[in-house]
Amino acid sequence: MGEKLTFRYDREADILYISKRDPYPEQESEELGDEVIARLSPETGEVENLEVLFFSTRLLRSDLLELPVAAHLRLSPA
Repeated sequence: MGEKLTFRYDREADILYISKRDPYPEQESEELGDEVIARLSPETGEVENLEVLFFSTRLLRSDLLELPVAAHLRLSPA
């Protein structure tokens, strides 16, 4: 899949959303640990969305944010 990633921060809930597509009810959820939630495609098991809970608190604790996922980044066509 060649979707662009979008990043949205909800200040009130203190959650960073990283998305390849809009969430939908059929997605499966899996906690990856350290309060990171993955939303998975029910058909392929592919990660489609990530939710990083308590995002600002994490940044105050450390200058480094590591997520338990691997990514292949490349430029998308204009």
